Amino acid sequence: MADVAGFDEFYHGSRHRLLGYVFLLTGDLAEAQDVVQEAYMRAWQRWSTVHGYDDPEAWMRAVASRIAVSRWRRIRGRARAYLRHGAAGPVLAPSLNTVAVVEALRRLPVEQREAITMHHLLDMPVVDVAREVGAPVGTVKARLHRGRVALAELLAIDSGEPADA
Repeated sequence: MADVAGFDEFYHGSRHRLLGYVFLLTGDLAEAQDVVQEAYMRAWQRWSTVHGYDDPEAWMRAVASRIAVSRWRRIRGRARAYLRHGAAGPVLAPSLNTVAVVEALRRLPVEQREAITMHHLLDMPVVDVAREVGAPVGTVKARLHRGRVALAELLAIDSGEPADA
């Protein structure tokens, strides 16, 4: 069984010193708090061993400094990658065709929209669509047919062309 009282006493007696130490290492209070929290979690997981050390607080300082350095290296690596590859390019606006198709899909009943998007956009076979939506294969085929007919009419209306063209 874990020595909860011993850990609590250790925590309350050392938390301010450890936080101050890590804050001086990192220069960022929020980062220091995160590091100290992680260090105490590691100490709790190994408390049966750590409490037997001559100086458990020294172990905590070593663990906390390793965590802080590890986090700093990870952030530095991200910054290097950003500098090497640059910022992500701007997201292009959707084409007018894409907007028209999405608007037309929104007007379809949900069951037809699901069937059309799974089958045509995700390239799922009708059998897989049926299994995922929990409907018989014939029902999915009917939804696809009705959905395609309705979609064609909606797109013809939105494009200004006659529906029978």
